[in-house]
Amino acid sequence: MRKVEKEKQFDILICGGGASGLLLAHALIQDSFFASFSIGLIEKEEKTTNDRTWCYWETGTGDWDQVASKRWSKAKVKATGFESNFQLDPYAYKMIRGLDFYNTVYDTLKEAKNCTLIYDEILELIPNKKNTSVRTKNSTYTSAKVFSSLPNNAHLNQTKYPVLQQHFVGWFVQTENPIFDPETIVFMDFDLPQKNNTRFMYVLPFSAHEALVEYTLFSKDLLETSEYETAIDDYLKANNAGNVEIKEKEAGSIPMTAYNFEQHNHANLLNIGTAGGWTKASTGFTFQKSVRKIKRLVEFLKNQKPLYQFNRFSKFNFFDMLFLDVLAKHNKDGHRLFTRMFQKNSPQRIFTFLDERTNWRQEVLLMSSFPVGRFLTALIRRIF
Repeated sequence: MRKVEKEKQFDILICGGGASGLLLAHALIQDSFFASFSIGLIEKEEKTTNDRTWCYWETGTGDWDQVASKRWSKAKVKATGFESNFQLDPYAYKMIRGLDFYNTVYDTLKEAKNCTLIYDEILELIPNKKNTSVRTKNSTYTSAKVFSSLPNNAHLNQTKYPVLQQHFVGWFVQTENPIFDPETIVFMDFDLPQKNNTRFMYVLPFSAHEALVEYTLFSKDLLETSEYETAIDDYLKANNAGNVEIKEKEAGSIPMTAYNFEQHNHANLLNIGTAGGWTKASTGFTFQKSVRKIKRLVEFLKNQKPLYQFNRFSKFNFFDMLFLDVLAKHNKDGHRLFTRMFQKNSPQRIFTFLDERTNWRQEVLLMSSFPVGRFLTALIRRIF
């Protein structure tokens, strides 16, 4: 890491070294257009642990295949009285472990002559007319272009849009008995007590004896850790796992809201990642959407436009808003909404829709699989 003086100016400054910040820094130093730009990345400390797992689906070869530790071609959705097993083709479902991603990106950044890694605690972002100042615990930095993935909790202080959380606890387990199909992910298993929320198990198998098993909820309030872990334990016992060894644990909470995070952007400051509204509001998936956003952002930066012009509203923002309106109001019936979706649509149509690549005809077919009355009510409330 290079030393930096007390007052430092950068052409581009990235605040936060999560997925979106590291993806942006990596993309910039790979593009010859920015070879003469000074690029800084501020993070509290270098990431050295497996603090999270990212999963996504995509077709063909992807930019991060060399980092992906596992991929699957089959999936299953299950609920009481319903089970669907299907091929994902042309999609593959891929998983990246956090530490693999961090190591790969950090190695690249440390070799870049125009990139400076700064380990410090960010205290304040101050957007001005010509630049944005970043005040840290030990210094102050300025840049004409600042990108921040620092948490923005403004969505919690409003009532226009409901706010749910995708919250979970996961165990990386090794079981005595071979209960997993290593070729098939369990995308959603709703066949468990719902307790007036949307609750399911999510299973990523690595072998017949090894998997990541996550107890996941789409709901407003978080649980005590013991409740998540009891549910995972009960699930493994119900599936005859035998003795279970817990190798690792992970936990997280991702906001699910149609709140307009873009209103907090400025000419010289752009919020990115979850803080910028880049999380897919109806599912909580962020990684692949961030990859695509970063590609567009890199091209956008070459035109020297104000940063607040970057984001654009799409019809999928509107679909997410209606879905979350219904899911928040009828949270106890969330399992039925998702089950109907998989009962009445091909997996390819569903994943193409969640990938925000469908046309209007496909969208009408998919939306018609949901209870029409509830969505019409949500639509009327939004219009009037």
